[in-house]
Amino acid sequence: MSTPLATRRSKGPAPGSGQRAAFVAMCVGYSLVLLDVTAVNVALPKIAVGLNATVSDLQLVVDGYAIALASLMLAGGKVGDLIGHKRVVLTGLGVFGAASLGCALAPSK
Repeated sequence: MSTPLATRRSKGPAPGSGQRAAFVAMCVGYSLVLLDVTAVNVALPKIAVGLNATVSDLQLVVDGYAIALASLMLAGGKVGDLIGHKRVVLTGLGVFGAASLGCALAPSK
C-alpha cells in the first residue's frame, strides 16, 4: 500500500533549494562586480586630477579594469572546472572581502 504524496515527509532540502541558493550567490557576486565598476567610475575625477590624465588616459583605466576582470573570469572558470566552482566562488568572495577591508582600512590624505 502506498502513502499519498501529500502525506509523505520530505527528508532533506526542498527540490530546487540548492539552485535557489546558487542563484542568490551568483546575484550577490555579480552585484559586487557592479559595485566595483561603479567605484572605479566614481574615482575617475580624482584620478584625472592626481595624474593630470586626459580623457583617453581615463578610458585606458576603465579598459584595463575590464580586461583584468575578463581575464580573471576566464581563468576562474577553468580553475572552477578543475577544483570545483563552489570552492572558487567562495574563495573569490573571501579574497574580494579581504581586499575591500584592506582598502577601507588604508590611510588617506
